[in-house]
Amino acid sequence: MPRPRMVRRVWKEPEFDSFSPRGQRNLDEIALSIDEYEALRLVDTGGMSQEEAAKKMGISQPTLNRLLKGARRKAATAITSGKILRIGGGNCRMMRRRNGPLRR
Repeated sequence: MPRPRMVRRVWKEPEFDSFSPRGQRNLDEIALSIDEYEALRLVDTGGMSQEEAAKKMGISQPTLNRLLKGARRKAATAITSGKILRIGGGNCRMMRRRNGPLRR
């Protein structure tokens, strides 16, 4: 029996749930999980190291690396193949701000 997946902490909900080529309809979709989105956001746009981002998400660095690898592959495939990138799902918990710094 496989080990249960760790719940990943997500600090910012995606502002958009999908991206698609302009003017196109009825295209194939690629699913990007919210935890893959968060890994991209923290490392690629937030400038964090993989170690810092993994700690913030409550996962190991190798797990974060696998999330990034999958997310980058999915984003690149959607862009180069003209597919819809749909963001949602995943094993994660939204973290909230309570009167000051972010807390669990």
